[in-house]
Amino acid sequence: MDYKTQKFKIPHESSDYNKCSRFVVNSIEEIIKDAIGNDANKIVINTNLKLGLPMENINKIAGPFVEAWAAQTFYEIKEDNNNKYKLINVEAVQRLHMADVILQFKKERKLESGITAEVDVKATSEDIATSGKSPNITSYSRIRSAYIDEPDYLFIILSLKHKVYSTRNEKTGLMDGIMEVVGYNAYDLKYLSSSDFNYNPALGSGQIQIRDIHYVEIQERTTWEFCQLLDKKYLNSGRNSPESWKELALAQGWIKPDE
Repeated sequence: MDYKTQKFKIPHESSDYNKCSRFVVNSIEEIIKDAIGNDANKIVINTNLKLGLPMENINKIAGPFVEAWAAQTFYEIKEDNNNKYKLINVEAVQRLHMADVILQFKKERKLESGITAEVDVKATSEDIATSGKSPNITSYSRIRSAYIDEPDYLFIILSLKHKVYSTRNEKTGLMDGIMEVVGYNAYDLKYLSSSDFNYNPALGSGQIQIRDIHYVEIQERTTWEFCQLLDKKYLNSGRNSPESWKELALAQGWIKPDE
């Protein structure tokens, strides 16, 4: 099987995709920055535990709380119809969806007046260097198909750093757990450099991972170039054959069958 000679379905993104991507990334980062600056970055967990939260295992439960905080932060912004970020719609999605929340921003474009972005929230600990360092994103076949179905697909990774501590509640005498978002970065998945991607063949068609979410480089590319990069990761894994790729590509409609 010769990869280069296949009859590919080649996606072509809009000419303003780059501008839309930068607009969304900057808007998301500004929203989180302002939430931290306005002291709206704390999640208070009331318990009846006199010694507070079990800090040694706190990262096992911190992720869902931080994801919920992010969704709520976006939703509260959207409630202001005149918000400066031009965020006009927020939709929380089911757990098995690739992203955690879908955002829509108002922006005049040649053919439409909005930008839709899917946001995958990843929580990492400020106090534990390896916490959430190399997260799974989604399956190889699923993300590649998403870009074929929608060449303008905008998938944002939102990395949120948090720290956790306990403080005594003066009214109850018990300990309240505080999760505080203290850092952030947003990236367009399509623009992460090749060296920032890992491919783990362990599950199904394989999982796309970020090598180190705290340190990434940006490399702008087209949607088609990104699809080819994903294919290269799959084929170079040492676990997959060209024949298995072709079988998957035919099943997913990435290529046309041989005549």
